[in-house]
Amino acid sequence: MAALALPLSAQAAFAAPEPGTRPAAPTAAPGADPLAEAKATLGPLLDKLHELYRGVEAATEQYNGTAAKLAEQQSALADLRARLERQQKSVDAGTDVAAQLAAAQYRNGAASAYAELLLSKDPYEAVTIAELLAEASRSQSAFLDRLKADRLALTELQGRTESALKDSQALMAQQDTAKAGVAKELAGVEQLVASLTGAQRTELEKLEKVQADQAQLAFLASGALGQGERTPSAAGRAAVAYALAQLGKDYLWGGTGPDVFDCSGLTSQAWLHAGRPIPRTSQEQWAQLQHVPLNQMRPGDLVIYYEGATHVAMYIGGGLVVQAPRTGAQIKVSPIGAMPILGAVRPDPETASDDKGGAWKVPDLPAGWDSVTKIAPTPPAQLPVVPPSAGAPVTAPTATPVDPATGSPTGTPSGTPSGTPEGGTPTPGATPSGPATGTQTPTGTPSGTGTPSGTGTPSGTGTPSGTGTPAQTPSGTATTPATGEPTGTGSGSPSSPSSSTASTAARPASPSAGSSTPSRD
Repeated sequence: MAALALPLSAQAAFAAPEPGTRPAAPTAAPGADPLAEAKATLGPLLDKLHELYRGVEAATEQYNGTAAKLAEQQSALADLRARLERQQKSVDAGTDVAAQLAAAQYRNGAASAYAELLLSKDPYEAVTIAELLAEASRSQSAFLDRLKADRLALTELQGRTESALKDSQALMAQQDTAKAGVAKELAGVEQLVASLTGAQRTELEKLEKVQADQAQLAFLASGALGQGERTPSAAGRAAVAYALAQLGKDYLWGGTGPDVFDCSGLTSQAWLHAGRPIPRTSQEQWAQLQHVPLNQMRPGDLVIYYEGATHVAMYIGGGLVVQAPRTGAQIKVSPIGAMPILGAVRPDPETASDDKGGAWKVPDLPAGWDSVTKIAPTPPAQLPVVPPSAGAPVTAPTATPVDPATGSPTGTPSGTPSGTPEGGTPTPGATPSGPATGTQTPTGTPSGTGTPSGTGTPSGTGTPSGTGTPAQTPSGTATTPATGEPTGTGSGSPSSPSSSTASTAARPASPSAGSSTPSRD
């Protein structure tokens, strides 16, 4: 390569001599430097490669930021769904109780209590009954008010959950877009690196190290780093120890360990293991953490590079940083001034230096720590795979909306519940209407003037309907459709329901036209 860069006069000296002439000794133009010419040829190529690497890191940090927001949003969505489920159960339980209250009122009416008041034997008894009636009325009213408030809260949670779901889906699409950006930037790097021969890569690595060393000397000579070594905090010691323990591990875009890291993945995980969570990306670390002057840095502080804060490393003292440099390379220790420094931030500014731990000394570094940074292709397994769609679908919560004005599920009359699924278990989100699919055992004693002549446990199916007495009657007894009374006579009384059926809360049917049944609200 150096020979190719020689001036034309030098190349002419290597040409075949003319016949009959004696070859002259090769000569070079005064002041010519073949190595400098080679550097002039490789320099622009290295600059182009650095530009491509910065593009990959910028795209990676954008992906990391989107992924962090998505994780936070999905956590919030999971919390909302759990709260929605609890609120749904609370509303269902309240609806069941309201249905039982409405059923009792439907069966017994309010006249019987007032009749007992009028037929009381003495004034004291009348006053006592009146107080009990007032207390019951107040309690029932308070319960129904609470049920209505629960339903309004349920509606609000449903809206917030649906909004959070849409936000999550939008972030998933943004994540896929960011991943496509990483893939595009990496493709440019891979194309250029693949076009280089092994000798060219070796020369570029050497040239890059020479430039880094020169930049470090200039930075130290400027005095920007200050004099002396400052003592880190206890957490800073732990963060540096964690970061140095990762030396030699591969860089991977989006990596947060334990085997692969990107630049901000290394710094954020180091401080997380030190007990201090910090933002995930280099941009957020620069934006949210406290800035410190370079001459006040202590080990554990983070050094932010480039104008867009697209790269970050951890200061370990002695003018050195530990970093995950770029794709195709491994975590290593580098000179702090090798790249353009934007500034420094401190994750624990309120924590004093750990003087009890002793004065800080740069840890012993492994042999070859100051070697070149590899320029190598990204392993195929580490290349991003862009999904064809905007992420997997997220299922929306299945809950029936509630009318805020009435407190009733939309699409369901606001009167007495008209049915219960088999087994008496309410359906979340709404009060079911229509005939029941299973067999239900009514609660209470069927009213009527006749005495049933049959025996056994009431086992009617369906739900009460009409304006009269619920249609269920003990098995073996016929009823008159108009009055709901048993057609036969007998000397017995209905047997009590068994314990297994008595615990099932039956909901009365919606009354037919002309009946007056109070609303559950």
